[in-house]
Amino acid sequence: MNQVERHKSIQEILSRQDFVSLEELCARLDASRATVRRDLIELEQSRIVKRVRGGVMSTNSREEVLDFKQLSVSCQEEKTRIGQVTADLVKDGQTVILGGGSTVAEVAKYLLCRPIQIITNSIPVAHLFWECPQTEVTLTGGYLYPRLGIQFGPICERMLNSISADVTIMGVRGITRNGLSDTSALSLGSIRAMMKSAERVVVVADHTKFGRNAMIHVADLAELDQIVSDRYLAPEHRELLDGTGIPYILA
Repeated sequence: MNQVERHKSIQEILSRQDFVSLEELCARLDASRATVRRDLIELEQSRIVKRVRGGVMSTNSREEVLDFKQLSVSCQEEKTRIGQVTADLVKDGQTVILGGGSTVAEVAKYLLCRPIQIITNSIPVAHLFWECPQTEVTLTGGYLYPRLGIQFGPICERMLNSISADVTIMGVRGITRNGLSDTSALSLGSIRAMMKSAERVVVVADHTKFGRNAMIHVADLAELDQIVSDRYLAPEHRELLDGTGIPYILA
């Protein structure tokens, strides 16, 4: 495989997953570590990839995941249906933890003004309830990540670890047989705290999140209680969910 072919292959791999390790690239390209490193340096200089500890990320996927506005317009129709269906799973009087992300924000839109208690680390989610006195909203506190509009860090984690909720509704960046993954190690602690603080964990993810392997492992599939996705979920990913036994809904 020549250099042009290797560069093309690297870009094709990163179109399907957010992160790939150096070892995996060497194996898939049948090339030495030195050769692959030179390829990655050239691709990074062209602003096609971003080298990170242990591997490489696509600059396109990284920019997308770090911008709430861009995420909000991606798969909008699917996220709207997911939001409607997921909101119907919440009962009046419950305490609900809502994570960050555009899909969870769609769920929040269909929970407006309901008599429930919401705990969230998402500024965009909290803002939706600005004029809803029937809904009690508590922000976790913590360091603010401006582009995503989420709070995380020790203060956020301590708050989440001190409460009990009926359900956590959260989004993820990737779902594979190996479990849930995300591109940000910074928010991992708060995500884990959300999961531990609730009796049930519901993951909302449109079909594009399946088959994607992001950089940071978040949780195993067995830790989930339910998944809500959309009707465009590929057959192989439906088979994966069927095999796990985890209840799922395709909106």
